[in-house]
Amino acid sequence: DEVCKQGAILASNTSYLDINKIASFTRRPQDVLGLHFFSPANVMRLLEIVRGEKTAKDVMATALALGKKIRKISVVSGVCDGFIGNRMVARYHAAANGLVLAGASPQQIDQALERFGFAMGPFRMADLAGLDIGWATRKRKAAEAGVPHDPTVADKLCELGRFGQKTGSGWYRYESGVRNALPDSAVDQLVAEYRAGRGLTPRKVSDDEVVQRCVFALVNEAARILEEGIAVRASDVDLVYLNGYGFPAHRGGPLCYANEVGIFNVVRTLKSFAAEPGAFDWWQPAPLLLKLAEEGRTFA
Repeated sequence: DEVCKQGAILASNTSYLDINKIASFTRRPQDVLGLHFFSPANVMRLLEIVRGEKTAKDVMATALALGKKIRKISVVSGVCDGFIGNRMVARYHAAANGLVLAGASPQQIDQALERFGFAMGPFRMADLAGLDIGWATRKRKAAEAGVPHDPTVADKLCELGRFGQKTGSGWYRYESGVRNALPDSAVDQLVAEYRAGRGLTPRKVSDDEVVQRCVFALVNEAARILEEGIAVRASDVDLVYLNGYGFPAHRGGPLCYANEVGIFNVVRTLKSFAAEPGAFDWWQPAPLLLKLAEEGRTFA
């Protein structure tokens, strides 16, 4: 009731709402914020509270009190596409998709990351969430950038109506009434055709490389999020990933893990990925990572 009195706008289960744009249409922009619940909201403990440029302190306090009352772990995020968690997971999935193109199978990638400690690998997670969500996001981003949409392997699956568990097939196939992810030769064939169409020759990929690419992609994007002030502190990023994305609790979160591995080692590995032919720009180490490595410091 108090939140409604404050006039706060509550955004549930969305990866992106421009809270500042919404606020600009109101006479009380100070009363606008976003609440990003994680699905299923009755189970997941994480709540991202999205702070707009003009959100008032009392409105933030009300939202934090609400989160505590409904027994959520609340983390404050600034406004950006994907907020903290989904912005990072986009890089995580991009790294996983790159590994598929390089020669790894979805099963190998999922199993390697689950052995690392993740509750679920990226492809099983994508099937559970629904592949059509990412498909729509990628098409939206291409349209916003004014460039043609270049379909990924996941998009090709969606074009075949394979949206994940809800349709009985995605990266895996699912038998009626059972959630077990079963390997599908049709996916293997689609991946092989996709590689061939792009002139890619598959190579052997180690499980260690799988973990490094996927986890360090998270770390690198998290560093940019901290630089931009989207997240207030490194521990907030770790809270998001421990409570919303199944990151292994015994590793403390992606930035805690980076501290343990050594920031210098993370930077060195990212530089090697960035130096590969055709590597995406986002493999370049974030300036904050470079600064921490140079100064011999860790994420506080």
